[in-house]
Amino acid sequence: MLKVISSHVFLTHRLHPGLLDVFARAGAQGVELFAARQHFDYSSRSHVRELAEWFRSNSLEPFSMHAPMFPDPEMGRSGTPSVNVIHPEKTRRIDAMDEIKRALEAAEQIPIRFLILHLGDREDTWSLRSLEHSITALEHLRAFANPLGVKLLIENLEGDVACPAHLIEILVSGHLTDIGVCLDVGHAHLGEGIPAAFSELRDRIRSSHLHDNKGDKDTHLWPGDGTIDWDQTLGDLKSAPQSPAGVLEIHYNLPETAESVAEKAKQAFERMDRARAPEVPISEH
Repeated sequence: MLKVISSHVFLTHRLHPGLLDVFARAGAQGVELFAARQHFDYSSRSHVRELAEWFRSNSLEPFSMHAPMFPDPEMGRSGTPSVNVIHPEKTRRIDAMDEIKRALEAAEQIPIRFLILHLGDREDTWSLRSLEHSITALEHLRAFANPLGVKLLIENLEGDVACPAHLIEILVSGHLTDIGVCLDVGHAHLGEGIPAAFSELRDRIRSSHLHDNKGDKDTHLWPGDGTIDWDQTLGDLKSAPQSPAGVLEIHYNLPETAESVAEKAKQAFERMDRARAPEVPISEH
């Protein structure tokens, strides 16, 4: 299991090489860049170039990028609409896909392997229309991402549209065989449960978001600070056929310093190393 950490933990700071050094010291093998203009400003050529130069000089892989959730530097607090590729209004859908494509252009300089994508907001409901909009958005973004060497992964969310069963329906109905899933275990813990989500998505999982909660709110705690069974969760992930990466996605509002992030990430990676996939019983003949 590739050990990865999301820059989400430093979302209130401009992402710079010093913060990437923190992840390297923690023992990470890869980074997920969280595309938010106040943090990783994908629209700034100089910022993208600065990070690209760091990655060229270091062994840490720019494993994935989380697609932008808002197009402004205030994460929607100014009233700016969210980036929603399945919004009922066509202009909103077009604007959302344009913003994601703007972020994807960073892959011209930073060799990102995967783009993590949300389908809809929490309030969106499942319908034939949301299915059609999801397939259209994925086809459109895939056509833009593939020449850049980036593959799409869709993430399970707390909302109705992006629950595990509907994600599979979207991928199967759209014949989207080259698009995988990022299993967010914190979201699954708040919904149908991690074992059920894993069972539904198992064959499509290419990456995972690892964070904890206490079953009530999506708090993005460090593994072990909530109520998730990490031995089972990590063991199951290691048994998945595509050997998904484990991406620590920790909340930026936790009282952390660069030093504490490095230490806690190191401990989480050690937990990942210790985890064992469940043994498959030998059938009797």
